[in-house]
Amino acid sequence: MNYIDRLLDKITMYRLLLYFLLTLVGIAMLFGAVGILSYSPIAIALSAAYVTFVCWIVNRLFAYVLRVPANPESSLITGLILALIITPLASGQNIVFLSAAGGLAIASKYLLTIHGKHIFNPAAIAIVLTSLGAGDSASWWIGSAQLAPFVLIGGLLLARKIQRMQMVLVYFLTVAVATVVFTFINHTNSLSTLQTTFLHSSALFLGFVMLTEPRTSPTNLSKQRWYAVLTGALFPPQLHILGLFSTPELTLVVGNTFSYIVSAKAALLLRLKSTIRWGTVTDFIFQPDRALAYLPGQYLEFTLPHAKPDARGSRRYFSLASSPTEKTLRIGMKFAADGSTFKQAFADMTEATPFSAGQLGGDFTLPRDASQKIAFIAGGIGITPFRSMMKYLTDVNDSRSVTLLYAERTVSNLAYTDVFEQARQSIGAATTYVLSEQTDQLPAHTIVGAITPSLITTTVPDYQERLFYISGPHAMVTTLKQHLISLGVKHHQIKTDFFPGY
Repeated sequence: MNYIDRLLDKITMYRLLLYFLLTLVGIAMLFGAVGILSYSPIAIALSAAYVTFVCWIVNRLFAYVLRVPANPESSLITGLILALIITPLASGQNIVFLSAAGGLAIASKYLLTIHGKHIFNPAAIAIVLTSLGAGDSASWWIGSAQLAPFVLIGGLLLARKIQRMQMVLVYFLTVAVATVVFTFINHTNSLSTLQTTFLHSSALFLGFVMLTEPRTSPTNLSKQRWYAVLTGALFPPQLHILGLFSTPELTLVVGNTFSYIVSAKAALLLRLKSTIRWGTVTDFIFQPDRALAYLPGQYLEFTLPHAKPDARGSRRYFSLASSPTEKTLRIGMKFAADGSTFKQAFADMTEATPFSAGQLGGDFTLPRDASQKIAFIAGGIGITPFRSMMKYLTDVNDSRSVTLLYAERTVSNLAYTDVFEQARQSIGAATTYVLSEQTDQLPAHTIVGAITPSLITTTVPDYQERLFYISGPHAMVTTLKQHLISLGVKHHQIKTDFFPGY
């Protein structure tokens, strides 16, 4: 799994999904060519190309008229999803259906929003609207036994990447339970019905690809579970209320409505105010167009369209380095010589650069119990959520017991030390800087070495009483978590930071 995680870490979740969908289209064309599927490869290719073009051009038009940043990657993903659930071209009527579905899907991203927050999965709401208006419904032809193994493999990688595996599993379990309940009610065979549900229906594709769509699903873990339960319970086609039978797209739209109600409504336009640099680390300070309510340690998704984006795309998730007590928003970013095009676009940003952020989320937040002792461990740019928490605790004069181990390569790369030293003076928060390179003069409270079990027990002698927060590169987080467990720290005493796509 470490090898798989390293591979996944090299690509954003959106680009992973894009490649996944393209692979499914390619496999479907191959199967069509050899007779495994009944659709011709030409029909599949034409459908995918046409509806994707419709989505792309409509997206460009809306972005131009509304003067907002366009995200071509998002429109391509929506088009490919529609191509995989709408029956491939067979007549002129299919072209009308594909045109309407593509146009409505993209329009929903701009029009069916509240304060910039998406409400419905674009593909799902488009199919619901075409069904109600023209009576055209999606066949969900991707739900076939021949394609199921590929949907499963790619879906597992996607769920792993975005850390929504638990939500997906809860959804599948709920679908299975609801299906069995209906088989008992209707006196049908449970095993054959379950086989049909997971191999010959939309269940896998809906769960892995559309249920997990970040902008229309909750970011909080407990709310994700309820979202999965609701959607899974409504999935069986035998379910009908007031004569209206359940369909995959209608099920997801209901789930999206629940998600919108319980999720944070955050969608902002940002303007760069200033930057601060420490070695390879740069702190970007933004002025949002309105106030944002959030918890210290949470993250936002940032979208910065730019020319010729590389495999990491034009969207990223970053932990907020700012505190809710501040009027500006901050994110920290580390730059390298071989950095991505997104980071290059960030480096070239000016006050006039259009920039948007949304999808507030994350459970990497302070415990509600103020008596709980805390230990922060940061590596490199993983220091950003701890800047947010330390600044908040200092500003509200919360003197709970906090200790921080901050690992960096050199003194020049240490960021936000002013905040940590202010916290030391104001609320007694103890920070130890751990450098991997020797220098002639070491600042106070600094040692040379690595964060080892021995260092943890020395600097945090009451470690078994503390709740540990770890943030940094994936390999470092995994290693430190193993160190803590070897010291006898319980799993529930360890929280790790995660924001998908970085």
